[in-house]
Amino acid sequence: MKLYDELIQRGLIKDVAGEDLEKILNGKPITFYWGTDPTADSLHLGHYSSLVTAKRLAMAGHHPLLLVGGATGLIGDPRPTSEREIISKEELNKNLEGIKKQISNIFQGKATVVNNYDWISKFDFIDFLREVGKYININYMLDKDIIKRRLETGITFAEFAYTLIQGYDFLHLFQNENCILQVEGSDQWGNITTGIDLIRKRTGKEVYAFTMPLVLDVNGLKFGKSEGNALWLDKNKTSSYELYQYLINTDDKMVESYLKIFTFLSLEEIEKIVQKHQKEPHLRIGQKTLAYEIIKDLHGKEESEKAIRISEALFSGNINNLTGEEIKVGFKGVPHFEFEEKVKLLDLLVEQKIVSSKREARELITNNAISINGVIINDLEKEIEKEDAIEEEIIVIRRGKKKYYVGNIK
Repeated sequence: MKLYDELIQRGLIKDVAGEDLEKILNGKPITFYWGTDPTADSLHLGHYSSLVTAKRLAMAGHHPLLLVGGATGLIGDPRPTSEREIISKEELNKNLEGIKKQISNIFQGKATVVNNYDWISKFDFIDFLREVGKYININYMLDKDIIKRRLETGITFAEFAYTLIQGYDFLHLFQNENCILQVEGSDQWGNITTGIDLIRKRTGKEVYAFTMPLVLDVNGLKFGKSEGNALWLDKNKTSSYELYQYLINTDDKMVESYLKIFTFLSLEEIEKIVQKHQKEPHLRIGQKTLAYEIIKDLHGKEESEKAIRISEALFSGNINNLTGEEIKVGFKGVPHFEFEEKVKLLDLLVEQKIVSSKREARELITNNAISINGVIINDLEKEIEKEDAIEEEIIVIRRGKKKYYVGNIK
């Protein structure tokens, strides 16, 4: 199947600029660019939804320029409701380095990473107005959707001028890198068309662009948000296990769409997975495949398999085969405490407020409601020793079916 047709069937094309886009995508290799501002030291899962499409183009033979906005990041892309907080140059540069490494990893070092500060910083204000501002009509800018939405509440000149900088980025890459295509999420359409208009007015040449639809969850919220927090691509900020847990809970209605958007499985493979999933939805075959494929692409096969191992161990309650590090990952959000070995379990439960009294502790132990590292304990005289602990250091106490506590022997 040709690239353009595959992108259409996967639901990856929303807005299009250029009548010959299909011919361009299906033809000989071209240079295209995808960009983001370094507002944090890591990209998040929302970024990945469009970055993975850029990777598809690269895998089809087109050359990617991945732009990290060292200049635009100092201003901030206008948001629908309020102005972004200005970040320091030091923080921005730190963020920039982190994102560069992530992009290089995702594209296996086969993409060219560029920073728009390298050319925007060479402008003085007058030259920028002459070479860029002179070509973009103010009424054209006011008609941009994001700017129109902000006019009632107010928008600063810095935010208003953001689209001029991004527009010039496209012109610069067109003139210096022979870049003829821009690929972004649909929220960047206004900025993309500014670049196309600027190139046409300055050079008389036509260039191309397409956007991808905004990826939402079943509730209409942005994909990759968990309880109001971004799920980061940096595994030190969001572990592979945490990503796995988010993805494994994908609503059944979204599984087929997400498999097409986020994985490199063929459409035929996806169809077979969806059929199996629909026959036995309780097995969550679709969600497990989605999680495995995304984490494999981001963090590698080993991390993906580790996330599955932790998840299955915690689900079954059989955690003895997990390492101490895996225990810390899997129980990141539960109460932790330290204790001296050879303490009686009865006393430990009371001291760590796992129970309210020794009477309650006795009842729970007697009724097989207390387990250590997946093993039910019903001995009222039981003392906790290093031999009971994982790696002679960590114990996981479960009270009832769902309440967990992690203890470290001092």
